[in-house]
Amino acid sequence: MQHKVIDAKNVVIRFAGDSGDGMQLTGTLFANTSAVYGNELSTFPDYPAEIRAPQGTVSGVSGFQVHIASGEVNTPGDYCDMLVAMNPAALKANAKWCKRTAIILIDKDAFTDALIEKAGFKTKNPFTELGLDECKLIIAPITTLTEESLKDSGMDKKSIDRCKNMFTLGIAYFLFDRPLDYTFEYIEKKFGKKRPEMVEPNKKVLQDGYNYAANLQMIADTYYIAPAKLKKGTYRNITGNQATAWGLMAASEKSGLPLFCGSYPITPATEILQELAIHKYLGVKTLQAEDEIAAICMAIGAAFAGNLAVTTTSGPGLSLKSEALGLAVMTELPLVVVDVQRAGPSTGIPTKTEQTDLNQALYGRNGECPIPVLASHSPSNCFDAAFNAAKIALEHMTPVILLSEGFLGNGSEPWLIPHMADYPEIKPPFATKLSEDGTFHPFERDPETLVRKWAIPGQKNFEHRVGGLEKNHTGMLSSDPANHQMMVDERRAKVQKIADFIPELQVDGPEKGKLLVVGWGGTYGHILSAVSGVREAGKTLSRAHFDYIVPVPRNTKEILESFETVLVCELNSGQFAGYLRTLFPKANIVSFGKVQGQPFLVNELVDAINKEI
Repeated sequence: MQHKVIDAKNVVIRFAGDSGDGMQLTGTLFANTSAVYGNELSTFPDYPAEIRAPQGTVSGVSGFQVHIASGEVNTPGDYCDMLVAMNPAALKANAKWCKRTAIILIDKDAFTDALIEKAGFKTKNPFTELGLDECKLIIAPITTLTEESLKDSGMDKKSIDRCKNMFTLGIAYFLFDRPLDYTFEYIEKKFGKKRPEMVEPNKKVLQDGYNYAANLQMIADTYYIAPAKLKKGTYRNITGNQATAWGLMAASEKSGLPLFCGSYPITPATEILQELAIHKYLGVKTLQAEDEIAAICMAIGAAFAGNLAVTTTSGPGLSLKSEALGLAVMTELPLVVVDVQRAGPSTGIPTKTEQTDLNQALYGRNGECPIPVLASHSPSNCFDAAFNAAKIALEHMTPVILLSEGFLGNGSEPWLIPHMADYPEIKPPFATKLSEDGTFHPFERDPETLVRKWAIPGQKNFEHRVGGLEKNHTGMLSSDPANHQMMVDERRAKVQKIADFIPELQVDGPEKGKLLVVGWGGTYGHILSAVSGVREAGKTLSRAHFDYIVPVPRNTKEILESFETVLVCELNSGQFAGYLRTLFPKANIVSFGKVQGQPFLVNELVDAINKEI
């Protein structure tokens, strides 16, 4: 069979297997190698929700999808060009994501009658049962070949079998013309000091997988994806949770304040705390609290003491933090609360993504309790979103909620490492002058921004009280009705005035017309791709994306009311659409939602857009 090299503009590969098969590592290494090679990319790790589902079952399947291209990439892709299925359950769980003529690579050794039955197949031919007859099958005895590759390594059989993901990765590298050097360096770095005996076996099995694919006659075609033409600079592949942590550290540097993060581990936000904990040399302080309430209360204490204070969580944790959030509003202390949203309610589906915490972020507190709300829109944008959230918190003396999502936090993409000189200084409103009576009044306000001054404990002559009871401008307790009305109004107006310090809403396309497609958060790339596809079909429409939710940009009313229909696409049942309707009742706002624990498919959005057009 004649070998053919296909010059592909983009490909989508999905790695799937049991949780112990190492598919997350395999996919990550493939993605990182592609980033180093120069491809644009986007990834989507898809973890099982159970801690340890039975091996060989569909509920225990772990997946990792990566979209690589020589041009712009906005999503991890709807459907895959290649599926790696390490067992029958992985095939069954992911066959629906395969293109009609996709390549399917399987471990022949895992497709036993017993495992086929355990995966829930009714026949002994899963490919026909799933309607995959047009797909190109690569059936390789991966487990056997891994054992043969490492038979002289001195490793036990269990350890050898755990290396089959590296053999599989070698096959994928050959198919898509990926270099091995980066992974060799990774193996040396990971095992070189602590387990040097693992370096050569892992390098050998990776190389043997590559050589096996090169020698296998049934693989007629390989794929070449040229490096993308990226803006000049230094890039790295980064996940949203990493970018969030780094954005907070950048804000710490620009403000000159130490960073404190008090958090309780929760999926899918834990990696932010873990990433911050690595960087003690930058003055970052982290504390893993015993629960969510303790975590935010320690962060509030750190804010009172003059730190850039942060706490990270997901939906159930945000619920637990709600009372302390009210305390942060009442004391008017700067605090960043990062909520990496997951599917709920309650424990829900912890490893799946949604945008269902918006109403909680908007309204989930007692009393009149306004808080600025921002949202990240891509893994790399998490850096800027975290920086901006910290800037608003510090300069406007308020807690800020930053909404991320599991899809963003775990997903990755190339990130152009910025020059910090390009980022603005952060200037907290520190107290330097006493009031006319010679004392410090903690709730006297700047007449333009309504922001109070920040006095750090230990400042001579600036002793003061803040707390959960209502006070007047001097800091004295007050239950006077008129004072309470004034303080409530001032706190609300202070948050609304932040609109004067954020960018106006940008419209991609005509600024008025028949249809405006609106999104917020992690729907950015999918909506962008869908709108581009509809435009290529000759239709005219516009797009706008909200990174700032409370307050909305100043020109939002003008823009929304300039279109006949505003289609709001979000991964919930219409929370942002409902919020916009309350603010702008004259706008014709239509909702398109999805609550499946999965990101939008571009095709779903295209259909929704065409329906409105």
